[in-house]
Order: sequence, then C-alpha cells, then structure tokens
Amino acid sequence: MPLVDPSTSEYANRMTTPPNDKLIIAISSRALFNLDESHTVYEKEGLQAYSKYQVAREEEPLEPGEAFPLVKKLLRLNDSLAEDARVEVVLLSRNSADTGLRVFNSIQHYELDISRAAFCGGESPWRYINAFGCKLFLSNEAQDVRHALECGVAAATLVSRRGGASDSGQLRFAFDGDAVLFSDEAERVYKRDGLEAFTASEKAAAREPLGGGPFKPFLSALHHLQQSFPPTEAPIRTALVTARSAPAHERVIRTLRAWNIRIDESIFLGGLNKTEFLRAYQADVFFDDQQTHCDSASPHVATGHVPHGVANP
Repeated sequence: MPLVDPSTSEYANRMTTPPNDKLIIAISSRALFNLDESHTVYEKEGLQAYSKYQVAREEEPLEPGEAFPLVKKLLRLNDSLAEDARVEVVLLSRNSADTGLRVFNSIQHYELDISRAAFCGGESPWRYINAFGCKLFLSNEAQDVRHALECGVAAATLVSRRGGASDSGQLRFAFDGDAVLFSDEAERVYKRDGLEAFTASEKAAAREPLGGGPFKPFLSALHHLQQSFPPTEAPIRTALVTARSAPAHERVIRTLRAWNIRIDESIFLGGLNKTEFLRAYQADVFFDDQQTHCDSASPHVATGHVPHGVANP
C-alpha cells in the first residue's frame, strides 16, 4: 500500500472514519466475561472496594461470560473472510481504564483479537456505539440496550443462563420476525384486535412489504458477508423463527424478497414453543422481543431480549 501524506484529507478520513465494509459488533465487559463476583463487591461495598478488588486480581483471567462462545465464533470468521470484509469486536465497558486492565489482560489470555475499547469510568458506554460504526450491541444492561436501539443500532440484553456455542462449524443466528427483523406494525394489530384480525390484515397486505425493524441492518450486514461464499459453504447461517403461520407467512417472504436479503431457514410455528426448534437448528444466539419467548429459550440457547415494539412499552 502506498504511503499517505498525513496532511491530506485522505489520511484524515482513514484515521477518523469507522470502516463501512466491516461488520463491527460492540459487547459489554460483563457480557464477554463473568464479572458477577466483582459486581457483587461493587454492590455491597462500593466503588473503592471494587477498584481494589479488580486491581489486586488484574493478573487473574476472568471466566468466560454468556457471550464469550459467540465472540470466539465471530472472530473465527476472519479466518475465512477477505481482508476487506472483516469482523471486528469492540469492547464497551463501564469500568475505568484502571479497573478495566483485568478485562484486557483476560482478552490477551484467551487470545481474542480485540484491540478497540471504551472504558467509561462508571458512565454508560452506549454513546460510543455509532462512533465505532457498530452494527450490533450486546450487553447485560437493559437500559444501555434501549439507548442503543434509540440510536438506530441493533441491540439486545443477554438473558441466557447458559453460555455455550453450538457444535456446528457455522455461526448460526436465529431471529424473531415482528419487532425484531420487521417493524411492529403487524404485532400492534394482533395486540389490539386479536389473532383473527391480525391474520386478515396480513393476508390483505401480503404484497405490501413490512417496515424494517431494529435488526434489519444487522441481517443485511450478515447477508453481505454471506455473499463472499457459495450458499453451501458460507460460515454464517441465518434463520427466521416466528410464531406466524399461513396465510400470514406470505407477507414475510415477500418482504425479504423486496429487501433483497437472503435468509437461509424460515420456520413458521403457528404459536408453538420456539425452544425445541432453536435447539434443532443449533442456534448460537437467538433474538426475540417477547420476554416470555426469551425466558423459555434462555436455559438452552444464548438469548438476547430486544426491548423494542409494542410488547416493550
């Protein structure tokens, strides 16, 4: 690559603008590592005791957290991707840089390729999401997730009680439809008027694409990465797992077609419990706006609650 004069605007743009061709994902330190013990110290004894606790143990690696297996699989995608289509993980933390040294030491211990971070000294880190160019934010702090969604970034609160990846070599994402991939316009009809009215409305609007939900840009970014591979060889697989059934399926299919986005599997459950289907699919992570669906799936599959739409006033 030719050298660039630091006085030029080209150099400035390279130094100040997040790369648009990368899939950048932000994750909180409590989602990446198990900080329950130290968080208990903070809650019971205060900030000063917490700081001493972390500094005294900064050479002790933290145990992996709920999102650790997912992050490892995300970073492993770079083994298969070209240099201009990389995946990057950014750490966002309420720790100070001083107390956060243990977090970075743990990153190095597990050989995770994470080099960018924001340590916010007790303040919420969500305000840096757009500055880093992130397409997804995963956290244990529900309020931070809500702020990220308000900024137009796909975000979810990790609620799983199990941190484990599937045995599949692929990274498998599962998404609910309404209020996650799609807007909540149809779900509002269901909540207000019931299932019969919802079905009639969706049948009448079958050829009208639904509006995009908070995870549409993230799904689009995944689709973009998938285009680097033949369909049968892509290291990423996506699934729509929705309570919809026929005839409400048609509008969903036509919406994805209008968006020109490929989704590998579409499962229309007609109200059946999603958990066994997620396990059969071997999902690495599942995103849903309904707390009840998240509670059901969370003991078995890494689960992110999306606090968006009519189900989350």
